[in-house]
Amino acid sequence: MEKRRAYALLWQWRASSRPLSSNHRSLLPNSLLTSRSSDSGSMFNFGRSFTSLSSFTEQQRQSFQQLLNILIDRRVLHQGTFLRSSNLPVRFYGSAPVERSASFSEINTKDITYFKSILRENNVIQDPDRLQPANTDWMHKYQGSSKLMLLPRTTEEVSHIMRYCNSRHLAIVPQGGNTGLVGGSVPVFDEVIVNVSQMNKIISFDKVSGILVCEAGCILENLESFLDNEGFVMPLDLGAKGSCQIGGNVSTNAGGLRLVRYGSLHGNVLGLEAVSANGTVMDMLGILRKDNTGYDLKHLFIGSEGSLGIVTKVSILTPPKLSATNLAFLACKDYLSCQKLLFKARRKLGEVLSAFEFLDSHAMDAVLNNLEGVRNPLPPAVHNFYVLIETTGSDESYDRERLDTFLFRLMESGLILDGVVAQDINQVSSFWRIREGIPEALMKFGAVYKYDLSLPLEKMYDLVDEMRARLGNPVKVVGYGHLGDSNLHLNITSPQYNDDILAQIEPFVYEWTSKHRGSISAEHGIGLMKANKLYYSKSPEVVQLMVSIKRLMDPNGILNPYKVLPHCLSANN
Repeated sequence: MEKRRAYALLWQWRASSRPLSSNHRSLLPNSLLTSRSSDSGSMFNFGRSFTSLSSFTEQQRQSFQQLLNILIDRRVLHQGTFLRSSNLPVRFYGSAPVERSASFSEINTKDITYFKSILRENNVIQDPDRLQPANTDWMHKYQGSSKLMLLPRTTEEVSHIMRYCNSRHLAIVPQGGNTGLVGGSVPVFDEVIVNVSQMNKIISFDKVSGILVCEAGCILENLESFLDNEGFVMPLDLGAKGSCQIGGNVSTNAGGLRLVRYGSLHGNVLGLEAVSANGTVMDMLGILRKDNTGYDLKHLFIGSEGSLGIVTKVSILTPPKLSATNLAFLACKDYLSCQKLLFKARRKLGEVLSAFEFLDSHAMDAVLNNLEGVRNPLPPAVHNFYVLIETTGSDESYDRERLDTFLFRLMESGLILDGVVAQDINQVSSFWRIREGIPEALMKFGAVYKYDLSLPLEKMYDLVDEMRARLGNPVKVVGYGHLGDSNLHLNITSPQYNDDILAQIEPFVYEWTSKHRGSISAEHGIGLMKANKLYYSKSPEVVQLMVSIKRLMDPNGILNPYKVLPHCLSANN
């Protein structure tokens, strides 16, 4: 509770409009209170008496954190500001300062020589043009400054890299397809990028059991194509499947469109191989559905975002491809109707229900106006809400008749205003293009603030309504997501990232989620974006246990630093 009270105080100060008190000012030297403006924000120069945040006591660190929040709220500091204490850079993301750990070394020529000795020379990347996309996240929100990317081809090469970096205290960012949305797959500062994209082999597939074993760099869509030829499907399906890689999917416990049918990766991943911070290869690559021998340690790596080790191989249970797939695109008058529709679908469609997605009219408008070739399946009107229902079964005529009967009765009752069932594969693709194209369409508006939340079903869209009323025009607030999983994607767009808009969104969105006992991350992960927000979903005791596990498995804190855990508790502080 002490930590929660500290965070409550922080929120209270953030909301305060009072000027800085003399006590607050006394924490800062005069050199800091004098700033100069630049195109990228305000720059502050620390004097010799104020050398490093890492030299603070815990109480001083917390007080300084509170002070920085006030400075940001008072517009003395701006997001994205870089502070330099001696030679240590500090960067602000939102209201949280991130300081480069003094315990980490910097790359030198000897390091480069070593990496070239264990990897092919062309797999040691120093070219700025090739590094730029690896330093930048898909949202163009987070930008690192790594000067080195390594492309290992085998687990052994990953092990050599990890062992060397751990001995040299070189920080590492594991990277796959770099499709993450919370800053987890790009450097914060100059961390070495270890990209596993060249580890892309399918090792084995058992046609009887449906168990696939592959390397971490396999692209999800390629695995889907391989399995389709074998008569199976992947248990997860994502909009980013053309770029994302299975190692990253596992490391973030990605959810996606099929979770309502097949469950999460915690249930589908049978085993994995991972390399720890000290280079130890942990072979947990089981292919058994039942194995009750001690602690099931693979679950530590599923969803840990590369902070405990680099996943190099995965064993995953894949379901058989069923012959009858049907997809309906439906319109509803309000969110309550969407809830009722889900209730009835679960009972009437039962075991064949494989996806239940929703989007509001604002999401539909964005797709229709911003994506080429997308058409409204239910012209000419744009309705308040849309639902996609997919069924997958083994009896094509029976399943289609079952779905048609279900939809006809709901049309008669008025729960569905309009609807259409896809007649061929082209219509199926066009319907899914609408749902999967929402993130791409929203990017055309400019800046996008993305929030991936789990909330009680009946309360889920209330947050969208409240945020829309809170922000007003010209900001666009969009709600869509996996209704069958109670997973809301709250997206807020504006022409450019703006401190005033962010201050209206955060911490309100996290406080609202916590108040309704939701999760601040349903499937995107924590990354850098939410590391300091973890207390909204986890108790101090649980967070402290996470920190203990991190320190045990990565005592030097080299693996994906500044991510997942609150910065004041991270192993490298």
